[in-house]
Amino acid sequence: MPPKGKHFFGAVVVGERGQIVIPKEARELFNIKAGDKLLILGDEEKGIAIVHQRDLLNFVGDLGIAIKE
Repeated sequence: MPPKGKHFFGAVVVGERGQIVIPKEARELFNIKAGDKLLILGDEEKGIAIVHQRDLLNFVGDLGIAIKE
């Protein structure tokens, strides 16, 4: 069993144009809906991460930084 709050959703296949399908369980857990904007972040040593735009905006807002959308 993974540690609490850590998840393994399985493997996905990257399509010819770089598309991936986010597994349904992950979409439901993280409330990802059609039309949502996701940010793709990268660290050459640690890999890539997908972050919902609202979560990043909430985090930045909590830091007191104003962002214009």
